[in-house]
Amino acid sequence: MMLKRSWIESANSAQTPFPLNNLPYGVFSVDEGDLRCGVAIGDRIVDATGLEAAGLLRPDPHADVLDAPYWNDFMELGPDAWAAYREALTGMLAENADDAAQDAILTYSVKLAEAELHLPFKVSEYTDFYAGKNHAFNVGTMFRGPENALPPNWLSIPIGYNGRASSVIVSGAPVRRPWGQLKAPDADLPVFAPCKRFDLELEMGAIVGQPSSAPVTVAEADAMIFGYVLLNDWSARDIQAWEYQPLGPFQAKATATTISPWIVTKAALEPFRTPTPERERPLPDYLQEPGPMLYDIDLSVTLAPDGKKATTITRTNYREMYYSAAQQLAHHTTSGCPMNVGDLLGSGTISGTGKYTRGSLLELSWGGKEPLTLDSGELRSFLEDGDTLTLHGAARGDGYQIGFGECTGTLLPALEDPYAR
Repeated sequence: MMLKRSWIESANSAQTPFPLNNLPYGVFSVDEGDLRCGVAIGDRIVDATGLEAAGLLRPDPHADVLDAPYWNDFMELGPDAWAAYREALTGMLAENADDAAQDAILTYSVKLAEAELHLPFKVSEYTDFYAGKNHAFNVGTMFRGPENALPPNWLSIPIGYNGRASSVIVSGAPVRRPWGQLKAPDADLPVFAPCKRFDLELEMGAIVGQPSSAPVTVAEADAMIFGYVLLNDWSARDIQAWEYQPLGPFQAKATATTISPWIVTKAALEPFRTPTPERERPLPDYLQEPGPMLYDIDLSVTLAPDGKKATTITRTNYREMYYSAAQQLAHHTTSGCPMNVGDLLGSGTISGTGKYTRGSLLELSWGGKEPLTLDSGELRSFLEDGDTLTLHGAARGDGYQIGFGECTGTLLPALEDPYAR
């Protein structure tokens, strides 16, 4: 697909992450004012809440759905309403839009640089998966050797765990190093201390836009997904090593999960669909895909020590996943588990096959045995206080790109005493 041209000239640049082809949804405020729903286009944010209140562009003719600081009420309207709204907004922003449409947009829009961005949706529940084969193989090899790297169930089931929706934060919010139980290999008992092996996980997050109350097919699950965000599932590796048996991650994953501020809709990503890899053994029928369910999205991560320039530490692509978000969602419903509007599904760490395509420091430093050398000359096995991590992602078309905005967080030192009152 070619670039769709807009009368907003900044949207026609090959460098902007927000061309007319994209139109991602977010929540913004200006000068500490009210939080409002907005749509990014070039270097501006269209005030979707304002357009609705003025009767100029209403997703629902009978009710306000953009008068709250999240897109959940809009998601509840369903795919037909999503498509109609996108088509109408595209018409108002296209290069042949009439004067009335252009006046409306100029009246109800702000400069992106002047806005503060917030969580774009209300997170109902959060589930994180372990669905990248390269990542799972790397981690399993470190702890069990290559012959036993993947658990026996891994090639048949998208493995996941229920996380904490309350700890999902938007890009730019700081993350504090957590305390927890740590046990050295030669110690008899654990100690309660700050995490020493804090890490990132490069992931994509899928947002559920329609509810379910019964098992759904992969095709039905795909139709339920509203859009995608970049996701950093911060991980305390030493806390996890002590706690994860027999029930898996708990406090090690509860500190924070950072997401990018813009929801890139499934419609914007449609031209970039790509199939999941060839299966190493047959999947159960309910996980069979009717067509390509992944997306060709370039991903990278930079690490900037406090006061130093950033180093790109990894580059990979979302197409490396073994299980798609639609498969993950379909599997989630098999027990009859209800899914809600605003549920967030983390893809699992996205790693390629090469060393510098790995999506976590655990893999990049091979458990700390092979520290990375940053452009500043510093070494990293795991994150140090003051480090800023930034996830980048874009699907690249002919003369344009579909971007997500940065997914950034800075690691703050642990509290001196978390129980001091």
